Amino acid sequence: MAPLLSAPMSRASQQHRTAADAVRHSLLWYQHPAGEWTEALPIGNGSLGAMVFGGIKRERLQLNEDTLWSGGPYSNVNPKARAALPKVRELIFAGKYAEAEAYADAHVQAVPMREMAYQALGDCFIDLPQVNETSAADYRRELDLDTAIARTRFTTGGRAYVREVFASPVHHLIAVSIRAEGGTVSADFSLASGQRVEVSASDATLTMHGVNNEDRGIAGKLRFTAMGKVRASGGMVSADGPILRVRDARSVLFLLTAATSHRSPSDVSGDPNAITIGRLAAVDGLSYAALRDAHVAEHQRLFRRVSLDLGRGERADQPTDQRLEHAADSDDPSLAALYFQFARYLMISSSRPGTQPANLQGIWNDSNQPPWQSKYTININTEMNYWPVDSADLSECIEPLTAMVEQLAVSGARTAKEMYGARGWVAHHNTDLWRASGPIDHARTGLWPTGGAWLATQLWDHWDYVRDDAYLKRIYPLLAGAARFFLDTLVRDPRTGHMVTNPSFSPENDHGHGSTLCAGPTMDMQILRDLFDRTGAAAKRLGRDGDLRRDVAAMRDRLAPDRIGAKGQLQEWQFDWDMDATDPHHRHVSHLYGLYPSHQINPDDTPALTRAARTSLEMRGDDATGWGLGWRLNLWARLRDGAHAHRILIHLLSPGRTYTNMFDAHPPFQIDGNFGGAAGILEMLVQSRDDRIDLLPALPPGWPAGSLRGIRVRGACRLDLTWRDGRVTEATLHPERDGRRVIHTPHGSLSRALRRGRTVTLRSSDFA
Repeated sequence: MAPLLSAPMSRASQQHRTAADAVRHSLLWYQHPAGEWTEALPIGNGSLGAMVFGGIKRERLQLNEDTLWSGGPYSNVNPKARAALPKVRELIFAGKYAEAEAYADAHVQAVPMREMAYQALGDCFIDLPQVNETSAADYRRELDLDTAIARTRFTTGGRAYVREVFASPVHHLIAVSIRAEGGTVSADFSLASGQRVEVSASDATLTMHGVNNEDRGIAGKLRFTAMGKVRASGGMVSADGPILRVRDARSVLFLLTAATSHRSPSDVSGDPNAITIGRLAAVDGLSYAALRDAHVAEHQRLFRRVSLDLGRGERADQPTDQRLEHAADSDDPSLAALYFQFARYLMISSSRPGTQPANLQGIWNDSNQPPWQSKYTININTEMNYWPVDSADLSECIEPLTAMVEQLAVSGARTAKEMYGARGWVAHHNTDLWRASGPIDHARTGLWPTGGAWLATQLWDHWDYVRDDAYLKRIYPLLAGAARFFLDTLVRDPRTGHMVTNPSFSPENDHGHGSTLCAGPTMDMQILRDLFDRTGAAAKRLGRDGDLRRDVAAMRDRLAPDRIGAKGQLQEWQFDWDMDATDPHHRHVSHLYGLYPSHQINPDDTPALTRAARTSLEMRGDDATGWGLGWRLNLWARLRDGAHAHRILIHLLSPGRTYTNMFDAHPPFQIDGNFGGAAGILEMLVQSRDDRIDLLPALPPGWPAGSLRGIRVRGACRLDLTWRDGRVTEATLHPERDGRRVIHTPHGSLSRALRRGRTVTLRSSDFA
């Protein structure tokens, strides 16, 4: 194995060089091949993804390309919707919710009523004809999170086989290296797909051309190419129909890339054949060692910024599947640290500048009809994907989300005008590659207008962490456009006098009065308070739009307030319907947006609402889908209840909610729980809002000592933290902007003026 080249030592590397030691054991490893897709190991470079099964005689790489979706450019606005909306509003205000839903289904919902689906590219199969599977021994497969390399080892027939697979973000390809210590390698390479494809092989090159699927009456408009090239050291390479055969080589390298004709949501004129040929030609003179070293250096540039040590525990050296099986009945704090770093690995692998954002499954999907089309569900799931991106110091990885919201604002402006007769832009609860923005699915799950507003406020959160005013200028039109839409569409509720959304609902809960549809659910009002506040703050900082600033401030004051119900709970709706809801333990906790991810409700400023939020969370219960547990974990951390948060985390890590490859189980697989869980782990250890930093706000008893290096807090500052016996022993701040901060711990607080570039270290005695 060629040694790794050292990457240039950056400032971040110098500050966090000990991170390499902390992550050297960041391995997922197993003693048998994957039998199911949710046992396979994911690799990715943002656009190309593969699930590596680690087979002995036959290796399967299940492949994805992030722009391969069904259908083509389309708009889904129902031409009848604008004329029908007044009737829907009237029925909702009259309390005729079931009638409103039926009328909306007939006249308002999108056409088509479903969006397009993320697709599987296909499979690459690697067969080893010399291998006797029944005699194989010393088997091990692993995913090294620190190098982003999947590795399979076994011995058979006197030879030790080693396969390495990685997806290079530098050279935009998947590399497979095969060698057999003590002998030669023979291998057959083939491609297959559930799409409409033609596969051919010639001159050591394997090519698959295809066209994507039609869906919901929308014709398939994408062309795609997957192309692989074999390099054999010694031996012979030949084409046998659609198969490349290698015989008696000292080692084999297979390089695979893929592309589609997608260029934008309205442009499918790209040349995937030229793209794939160009990528393979660009690496023609590079050795495997050079490809590997460039890949590892780029991955570690991001991955090694942050380390987390919670202690090793009694099962730290066992195979990953065994650790997960015993998550609830053993002392294994390093499993939580591994889960956290796995989420960071997934983010790096599925969301890089120039790629699509992470969808419901990141970039990993083996079906052409995946659950929920594996779309962007923007009433929680897409936002949850990006909850840890800034705090876990992967800020570059939010670029695909920013680009998507910019594109969505274009289609959303058309929807705002044609459906609502409004300025600005709107997106409902889902979107896809083509950035459809109408209310899909049935009215009870789709007629929710605040998805775009939530996305816009999430982009503000990114600015709050990095304080880059060039970025603020970029996203300001998105904030302002979303705000203008609601200035035009909010209506006065004749029953309360407040300005509310109508029609809307509290995702995705039935209030028990005939439908989910309602006016002014708590979540909408909370999201709009954030939207109006952040739009006004951005306009002021940039010196723009004084009239808009006044308008959003005035409208904010007229929004329906948070209310506390008869049971002491935070009401989910304007009216005290929580006891009437058809599912009192619903997976969504939409009305608690104000507690997390927002800071509108917090123990310091709004104690009564905080107690009500806690009551609501207790009423909802601790059991939920995987992503539902991820949200609950963050909520309990915000309530500063470390023991309860830890119970939720253990539930999230346990069988039924985490698969053996550490993918989150909705079930089925959804990646949002991985990201929500990682965000929650950080929230237990560090929280920040405005000029305040809370250290160890929800530290559980099971993590009495540990360290955290390189995370970000709001206000453009990095943080290192160590603790022992439940107390902060050292906190080091690395500010990138001037400002005063108040730092709180459970054992004392202090205020410090920070200067850009000047490190400040605080010790336990400072908080006495």
